[in-house]
Amino acid sequence: MIVAHSTVSRFRSFVLFAPIVRRSSSHVKVAPKRPSIAPKFSLDIKHIRENPDLYTQTCVDRNYLAQKDYPQRIIQLFNAWKQSQVDTRDVRRQSNNIHLQLGRLQRKEADDPDGSTSDEQDELLLQAQALEPTLTKISEAEADINDEIQSLAAELPNLTSQETPIGKEARVIGYINEPPAELNTQFDHVDIGKHLDLLDFTAASTTSGWGWYFLKNEGALLEQALIQYALSVAIRHGFAVVSPPSMVYTHIASACGFQPRDQGGEQQSYTIAQKENKGDVETNHEGKPEMTLAGTAEIPFAGMKANAKFEGGELPRHVVGASRCYRAEAGARGTESKGLYRVHEFTKVEMFSWTIKGKEFDAFESMLAVQKEILRDLGLHCRIQEMPSSDLGASASRKIDIEAFFPSRRDSLGSVPCRQLKNDGYGEVTSASICTDYQTRRLNTRLSQRKSDFPYTVNGTALAVPRVLAALLENGWSKKQKSVKIPEVLYKWMHGFTTIEKKPKH
Repeated sequence: MIVAHSTVSRFRSFVLFAPIVRRSSSHVKVAPKRPSIAPKFSLDIKHIRENPDLYTQTCVDRNYLAQKDYPQRIIQLFNAWKQSQVDTRDVRRQSNNIHLQLGRLQRKEADDPDGSTSDEQDELLLQAQALEPTLTKISEAEADINDEIQSLAAELPNLTSQETPIGKEARVIGYINEPPAELNTQFDHVDIGKHLDLLDFTAASTTSGWGWYFLKNEGALLEQALIQYALSVAIRHGFAVVSPPSMVYTHIASACGFQPRDQGGEQQSYTIAQKENKGDVETNHEGKPEMTLAGTAEIPFAGMKANAKFEGGELPRHVVGASRCYRAEAGARGTESKGLYRVHEFTKVEMFSWTIKGKEFDAFESMLAVQKEILRDLGLHCRIQEMPSSDLGASASRKIDIEAFFPSRRDSLGSVPCRQLKNDGYGEVTSASICTDYQTRRLNTRLSQRKSDFPYTVNGTALAVPRVLAALLENGWSKKQKSVKIPEVLYKWMHGFTTIEKKPKH
């Protein structure tokens, strides 16, 4: 037993060398233990170990500063695990030899029932029993190291595409439609909505608080018309309609790259505590995984194929669906977040695709084509931007935003065409992102051909109702007629309305 004793000493020093890490950021806490039903991560830890500087620089470029030291920590932990394998080799070999001898004695006894080996077996079992506590400690410590490696790797952002500008400045790559000839800068969509009895923020503040709203009359009809129009365009481009749930497990949202708090510590999502009643006391239901209200249908769409395999020939697969979306962070109360532009709850039509590596650009271009067609035929002037690294979420490798022109958001009129101004009134209405295999590796979504292959995912907004509705009100407003012109493509869902006018008082 001398070998085991010396091994225990080395094992103890190894445990002191590799304590479980706790992040230095006061805002971002270590991810809680994942529930047993959560998909198993299949992260490329080897690639991180071999390219630590690449991952560190990615964190810096994307403002994930709390995670920039994770690659080096992963290497330290892996080296500690390897050292443990070396330091505990003797005790593992001793345990293996004991089990081999036990196997031989049991086979010998089976072949010759009269030749008892019980005394030898008992002695070996005592030796195995003496080693068991040491082996258990070794196993638990190494499992803790592997768990921490997986946890740290899971929170690193995706690698950035070469198409993405590094830094904070987006690159304009195109426009949709011409700027409006006549600019309405006197009234924003809130003023117009109140004048035409389409919006009620006051009543919503009573029922729900700041950041919620009621859509009324033609405003409510416009919401439904926009949903149906966006779906019809996406269907024509080959997307299958799916109606997703709005509530998901928090571990599914996290696997998709959506954390409860952002890098600045600001709350991003609404989590739902599952309660149970014990007599007169309501308590958290322990054992039930936490739920989250999804901020986008991207999350349940990606989760549809968690722990699943795509058979050959199934990809690409494109889905689209409308859902209610929930965002806890609704921005500061200012011009850029006024009214419908940044709210806590809204309807969005979302596109999502699974495809094979190398074909993700086809899916990306297909989504951009849907977005451009929708906004073009709604008559909105927009600019298209390749978004910079600092604007990318954790899962995205590349992102293109389309921003609509809001006359009320423009800082200055002057004589300069609006597309040449820096603060010229544009606001994001759609985005499309390539996420490579970031989500599928965290959701255990595989290709059946090879166990090590994972499909790529692409997502894009077909239409975010509140922002597009706000842009339509501002750009369709007639100062002379005091009315809003409805785009022709929406007529079939507007029950005969072609314009929105002020209702007479009864």
